[in-house]
Amino acid sequence: MSRVSKISKSPPYAVEEALARFGQNIKTARLRRKLAREELASKIGITRHVLADIESGKPTTAIAAYIGALWALDLLGAMGDVANPDLDEVGKALERARAPGTAPKRTRELDNEF
Repeated sequence: MSRVSKISKSPPYAVEEALARFGQNIKTARLRRKLAREELASKIGITRHVLADIESGKPTTAIAAYIGALWALDLLGAMGDVANPDLDEVGKALERARAPGTAPKRTRELDNEF
């Protein structure tokens, strides 16, 4: 029997809410396309029960299933910006704070003899 991680058992509220919103967005996209659960699940290669878990935001459902649903709904393009380092303002600020302000001073004089 596989062990369930702590975050899957009891995710922080923000994670739980994000998963629920993500699942609801996938469900809305499916319904707008007039796809039955069985139809979308078949296209992804999962069961309709797993798709129901995705749509309810179940934290133990594999991320590949969520991403597969986006692919099948032609919504995968937006995933390119998820965790994009160029959009990580906090990470860039931390990196700048750690960077030295100036180049280190030379400790000895260079000579021109080769």
